[in-house]
Amino acid sequence: MLRFFLVFLAIQAALFTAELARPVQQAAIIPFTESIASLSAWMIKAFDSGVIAYSNVIRDQQSGFAVAIEAGCNGVEATIVLVAAMLAMPAPWKLKLLGIGIGFLTIQAMNLLRIISLFYLGQWNQTAFDWAHLYIWQALIMLDVLVVFLIWLRFLPGKQEPAHAG
Repeated sequence: MLRFFLVFLAIQAALFTAELARPVQQAAIIPFTESIASLSAWMIKAFDSGVIAYSNVIRDQQSGFAVAIEAGCNGVEATIVLVAAMLAMPAPWKLKLLGIGIGFLTIQAMNLLRIISLFYLGQWNQTAFDWAHLYIWQALIMLDVLVVFLIWLRFLPGKQEPAHAG
């Protein structure tokens, strides 16, 4: 358990440091965040044609309300926590990569739900938006990470018990 915890912390430190590096931000994080805004706006347009996305912002043209998807709201940090946990576990690489891929998709699906719900909630009530943004969705995203990790653990091969001569 101590080995897992120390490796988990070391991997998180390395990944969070890499994520904050300006070249990584410019080449990967900012374009990724902008693509999340575009995808969210595209999904919202199925119900509301007056929505536009530019850069990391989703705006309702009629009301003028907008949300900006910033660092911490793009699912990258939650994914880093999940990746660090999966990489720290002693498991076959095939299962680690499969878990990371499925986990990434699960976190991003939940994050899209988060962004869209906050977009509509913010148009209705700013106080409810702030509360949901700061408390409810933060907890739900991290709960998603935990649930994905726990489900993934169930698929790991167990330790082989030594045969006892009887």
